[in-house]
Amino acid sequence: VGDGAVGKTCLLISYTTNAFPGEYIPTVFDNYSANIMVDNKAVNLGLWDTAGQERFRSLTTAFFRDAMGFLLLFDLTNEQSFINIRNWLSQLQTHAYCETPDVVLCGNKADLEDQRVISEDRAREVADKYGLPYFETSAATGQNVNKVVETLLDQVMISMEQSVDKTSLPVQRNGTQVSNEVDESSNESCSC
Repeated sequence: VGDGAVGKTCLLISYTTNAFPGEYIPTVFDNYSANIMVDNKAVNLGLWDTAGQERFRSLTTAFFRDAMGFLLLFDLTNEQSFINIRNWLSQLQTHAYCETPDVVLCGNKADLEDQRVISEDRAREVADKYGLPYFETSAATGQNVNKVVETLLDQVMISMEQSVDKTSLPVQRNGTQVSNEVDESSNESCSC
């Protein structure tokens, strides 16, 4: 997610094909996939490319509740895209599957150093404020493209493990500990 023209599509194309498209065509919605190995298990990673333009925002936010993690991109050469980070985080908090979704902040277009308006220190300060990992990326050169996806995937996997761990913890009901496990000798389908 991120403003229009920050390089979301180019970053995803760079990740999935190791190519750089070079031309800007506004995206309404597109999806990419990559088959990768995580802890010796095959994972089909679905990547959704959302519109950054305000006029498509209602369509974009509809996809948030089904996503397990987010790459939030801004353009290192565009002040307004950096300022809008707060708005995107607010949208994610409102529309995502939970109030604190997994997010990695990416300052894209790091290859355009001579046009940079956002310093790395300034971007890291904002990332730290929101508790987000931060990377400077370049879809054109491939700088940190794989790293941001891997970092997000690691975060999502940890969140999933914690969620599974919580469902196997004993539950307290009226001060009494009750198991979450299904009693297989019973005909009941749950332990409640």
